Amino acid sequence: MPSNDLLDISAVAATARRLVEQIDRVIVGKDAVVELLLVALFCDGHVLLEDVPGIGKTMLAKTLARSLGCTFSRIQFTPDLLPSDITGVNVFNQKTGDFEYRGGPILAEVVLADEINRAGPRTQSALLEAMEERQVTVDGVTRPLAYPFLVLATQNPVELEGTFPLPEAQLDRFMLRVAIGYPGREDERTILRRFRTHNPLVDIQPLIGAAELRTISDRCRQVVCHPLVEDYLLDLVSASRSDLAVELGVSPRGSLALLRAGQALAALRGRDFVTPDDLQTLARPVLAHRLILSPESRLRGQSAEDVIKRLLDQTPVPVEEQWSASR
Repeated sequence: MPSNDLLDISAVAATARRLVEQIDRVIVGKDAVVELLLVALFCDGHVLLEDVPGIGKTMLAKTLARSLGCTFSRIQFTPDLLPSDITGVNVFNQKTGDFEYRGGPILAEVVLADEINRAGPRTQSALLEAMEERQVTVDGVTRPLAYPFLVLATQNPVELEGTFPLPEAQLDRFMLRVAIGYPGREDERTILRRFRTHNPLVDIQPLIGAAELRTISDRCRQVVCHPLVEDYLLDLVSASRSDLAVELGVSPRGSLALLRAGQALAALRGRDFVTPDDLQTLARPVLAHRLILSPESRLRGQSAEDVIKRLLDQTPVPVEEQWSASR
């Protein structure tokens, strides 16, 4: 690629480092998780955070929103939540004699959909149009959403009473599924000391705006994927569709998500080309939640992550000398 494009990629990597460093002032020891969130952000994707309560999912979303100078809203999903509670409603104004639209929390730029699997399927589906089309429709009127628009949804991985599984169509619209995990002992000690007398979230300042974020997203799309690396990606997704443990393999949307995530991860790390290592790093968070395992596999205790790991072990990786020589 031309040298000016290489400079652009360096600028993307520098911006990502600044964002990670700032978020690390609040979210301790989770740089890898933050990097995955930035991958989704730079790809205009959405993230499903699947983990136990109390490990900082809401704090992470708030910190990211503040770092971007974005509006933030949190939607607590409950069994009685209605679609209109998300998208907004038209209210009759007696003074003007007209109906006025009162927007719902989905109109924010960073939306935390907390415990999304506690709402019914009808309410969950209210997010589909917003996540895929970047718009909401109320009473036949369609309104575009602002840029950026990032949905961070959380769900508890434990089967609990009063939860509803997410429809496959909705799962497929999340670019990444990420588990934050408990902090290490010393990281937790740092959290105790850092939050003892002061909340570092109040010190977070915007680092980039919407215009710069859009430019970064465009630059990430320019990252090169060599045909041999592309073949490796296609081999992975094709293997998922023919694996005996899988009832429904990765969709073409999943293939595209893996490619675009690989481009963004490469740019975040200062490269203008995708490597097989990028795809291997992203395979589980991008592909695992898109697999539907066969009943027999579930009975044997297999997980989608186990299947992805096996596919990564079995799929031949292209030799670096071949895909890097003509880059």
